[in-house]
Amino acid sequence: MDPNPLNELFSAAGPLARAFDGYCERREQIEMAQAVQAAIRDARTVVLEAGTGVGKTAAYLVPALIEGGKVIVSTGTKALQDQLFHRDLPAVRDALGVPVKVALLKGRSNYLCWHHLDRTNQDATLLASKQEVRDLSLINRFAPLSTHGDKAECPTVPEHAAIWARVTSTRENCLGSDCPRYADCFVVKARREAQDADVVVVNHHLFFADLMLREEGVPELLPNAQTIVFDEAHQLPDTATLFFGESVSTAQVLDLVRDTLAIGQAQARDAAHWNELLAPVERAARDLRLCFGPQTQRTALPQLGNDHLLRPTVDQLQEALYALREVLDHQSERGPDLANLLRRTEQLIQRLAAWGAPERAHEPELCWVDVGSHGVQLHRTPISVADVFRRQRLGLGAQAGTQASAATAAAAEDADTTAEDATHEAEMVQAFAATDDGDSADDGSDDLQALMAGGDGAGHAGHASATNNSDADEDTGIAPPPRRAWVFTSATLAVKNDFSHFTEALGLEDAECAAWSSPYDYPAQAMLYVPQGLPLPSDAGHTEAVVDAALPLIRANRGRTFVLCTSLRAVARAADRLKQIFQEAGDPFPVLQQGDAPRPTLLDDFRRAGNAVLVGSHSFWEGIDVKGDALTLVVIDKLPFAPPDDPVLAKRLELLGQSGGNPFMQHQVPQAIIALKQGAGRLIRSETDHGVLMICDTRLIDKPYGRRIWQSLPPMKRTRSQDEVVAFLATL
Repeated sequence: MDPNPLNELFSAAGPLARAFDGYCERREQIEMAQAVQAAIRDARTVVLEAGTGVGKTAAYLVPALIEGGKVIVSTGTKALQDQLFHRDLPAVRDALGVPVKVALLKGRSNYLCWHHLDRTNQDATLLASKQEVRDLSLINRFAPLSTHGDKAECPTVPEHAAIWARVTSTRENCLGSDCPRYADCFVVKARREAQDADVVVVNHHLFFADLMLREEGVPELLPNAQTIVFDEAHQLPDTATLFFGESVSTAQVLDLVRDTLAIGQAQARDAAHWNELLAPVERAARDLRLCFGPQTQRTALPQLGNDHLLRPTVDQLQEALYALREVLDHQSERGPDLANLLRRTEQLIQRLAAWGAPERAHEPELCWVDVGSHGVQLHRTPISVADVFRRQRLGLGAQAGTQASAATAAAAEDADTTAEDATHEAEMVQAFAATDDGDSADDGSDDLQALMAGGDGAGHAGHASATNNSDADEDTGIAPPPRRAWVFTSATLAVKNDFSHFTEALGLEDAECAAWSSPYDYPAQAMLYVPQGLPLPSDAGHTEAVVDAALPLIRANRGRTFVLCTSLRAVARAADRLKQIFQEAGDPFPVLQQGDAPRPTLLDDFRRAGNAVLVGSHSFWEGIDVKGDALTLVVIDKLPFAPPDDPVLAKRLELLGQSGGNPFMQHQVPQAIIALKQGAGRLIRSETDHGVLMICDTRLIDKPYGRRIWQSLPPMKRTRSQDEVVAFLATL
């Protein structure tokens, strides 16, 4: 018998082959599984890149399940989390025949709250629209029939419907054990199941929320585990930056106003004229948006200048909150809801006071502002998250130099819904959501697009971040770090087998790194096409030129095309032009545009149509799996460089330059490569897929760094001849 059962398990005659249709034994998958197994047995940290088709999910699940011990698997999005829990994990578990108990855990805002549902039913006259009334009725039917209370299991009410904010809880407004419905709480039930399970599936946002609570010595959300696996790990640096900080949003303030009005009038009507008391709070919160022009923007505090209206408006908001706190302080003993309102008010006051404080010189950080159509966010963010994450990964605990508050982590716990939405739907967190103008042809970077809507889904917000203190761990008397394996994996982590961009961002200098290329035959299956004669991405007519250059290919391909853009503005312009041309020419290709429907709906419509053109931005660059003939052409409008005027990125580049590094080549180019590899990965999803990847950015050919970029892509056949591409598409 083979001394290592992995070879047998992954063999063509093994249990996985018997369980999965079309299973192929792959050397790359077996080697990756062996690397994961060794990391688990030796409690080591590994960073593993597995190209499309390697089968990385089974490669980490199989050794994790057979080695035993508690396992946490963290995914990039809730959609992938649901897929792993409901499909991949049960299939592998059943194939192996191992009796492991699994659990799914999301942030509390994903679960129906009985107390808030009861209160919303009592205050139904405060609902803002007839649609909210209809949705509330549907939720009332769903609630008593639900086992888990997960809003994803209520298909009759859209996940982003406004009513959910009223009938779910946040860390701020949860009453905890004082809640009259505590015994029935879905969140408590989900966490108990997670503590009792062998494998717990979470997402990155919830995982980092747990880290921040541990940093502050607050009871953790997640169970201790011997193995922690991060799938889609390329998202971690951005996620960590979001959570290793502190924020205040106008949405939080307006939610406080809404809840205080309802609870105050119901439980303490004699205490104050609540409308009059709350009016200055609401007015100050809305005035924050008026401090800025109509454009969405992301701006560092120093760039605003001393004469900007933001600072005095923040002061006015604080004064209004002081007055509210004084009233609530006298009423808090009348009930847990009023006591909770007092705590929320005090937390907002503290966060507003922390925002804008002088930067600590030994811990580089930045105060900045996100302004969008839904409000404003105030952030205080660490420039580097490596030391904070390194400390937690090595089990060294909290440090005196860390300034992140438990309130921040509490907000982060709830944000795995909202921050993810901002990242994947509003294109907010991802830095490559750039505008179409101001592009520098020399440095390859794009200007910052309208980045907006905060991590709480609406309103203005501010962040104060945890920062780094790598020297303070020696004499703390902390117990030795636990033995634990850390596995970081994705299809896009390295730049030509160089992992330093990723490992340095997360403090993983001790990690062992390995990469396995895709087993697909890219030279035969795919073609990379860079058209000639296109204007530079900085040109005002670039998007129109992209559409015109892609038209012959779209027609030869009979639709079946993704057009992936680096900004929402380009999405709108490209979609409008395609619709106009198709209508005038009588082309039979439906145009599906991001934002017209939820992403799953658009994908279903795309597959069903069989000849559609889908135009999208970052939401469609990753996490999309369209196999077969439904998608055989992917058009990318420009190289996804992060905009250098993003304040956090600009500060990182400044510090890198001051230390003697090359910010563009060491940071911006690797970031662009990883993002481009994600977009390119939408094309070939199986051994039988074929297609064309069209990149409409001549810098890929004309600039010295272009060679480094295209060499990091899969080894497709390359051409600049439109006739050759059309002929290839005609054969598909």
